[in-house]
Amino acid sequence: MSLLPPGFQFSQRSLQDYVDCQRRFQLRYLEQLAWPAIETEPLSEHEGRMQAGAAFHQLVQRYLVGIPAERLSAMLESGSSTSSDLWRWWENFLKFSKIVPIEEQLVEATLSAPFHGYRLLAKYDLISWDWQPGSLTVKIYDWKTSLVIPPREWLEGRLQTRVYPFLLVQAGNNIIGTEQVKPEQIEMVYWFAEHPREVQKITYSADQFRADQEYLHGLVNEIESLTEADFHLTADESKCKYCTYRSLCDRGIAAGVIDPGEIFDDPQESEDFELDFDQVAEIEF
Repeated sequence: MSLLPPGFQFSQRSLQDYVDCQRRFQLRYLEQLAWPAIETEPLSEHEGRMQAGAAFHQLVQRYLVGIPAERLSAMLESGSSTSSDLWRWWENFLKFSKIVPIEEQLVEATLSAPFHGYRLLAKYDLISWDWQPGSLTVKIYDWKTSLVIPPREWLEGRLQTRVYPFLLVQAGNNIIGTEQVKPEQIEMVYWFAEHPREVQKITYSADQFRADQEYLHGLVNEIESLTEADFHLTADESKCKYCTYRSLCDRGIAAGVIDPGEIFDDPQESEDFELDFDQVAEIEF
């Protein structure tokens, strides 16, 4: 009997957690255990970047739904707690947005579809599409605020890169209005706020869709088959460095020291990270 509760929703984050460490998936999603271990040192620096990253995504969201850039910039300027990182990312994005044509679009879209007896869920920063005679082009934009640019191979292997276009094929017709979005019509675009000229574009294909379908279904089959004793700790202890459960798993007590050259997931990839934008930038909308 599967330990997954009825109606469980998979996401790129939960699947990535399982791939990184089965035990982390068990503790976070099956046992729903809150374990207050500090993830990183210095804590204030890490929290500050997470808050700035979440605030940046909310700024972009407001801009894309029609709030003028001048008004948003003025509100940022009036916020005493606005960080230099946030200012820099915002200015970089405004320059980027002027050279990237965006036709029809959906901002902060959440898609969900039946998936192997459960559901698969994804929240997109931006989906844009362009109709041309006899053709459709769909782009998935994702804003990254990490300090470093990940290698392309790292991005291609992330569950986000696999789940987002896969789910868009499954459920994209509901928002775009076509009979079905074809894999070859989709492109994933990663834009890095810290490195605005470095854009990673990953095209999708029918072959990749089939590979992703097989891979994702295989993951769910595997998870369904496990008993409580089968969720093992990762053999790669480097993945424990910033894990909130590391002390519970006897993988260390001290928080990991931030390495400026290390790749961090952005805060918007965490389903349990919520931010009141007004508390960060002291801005009233």
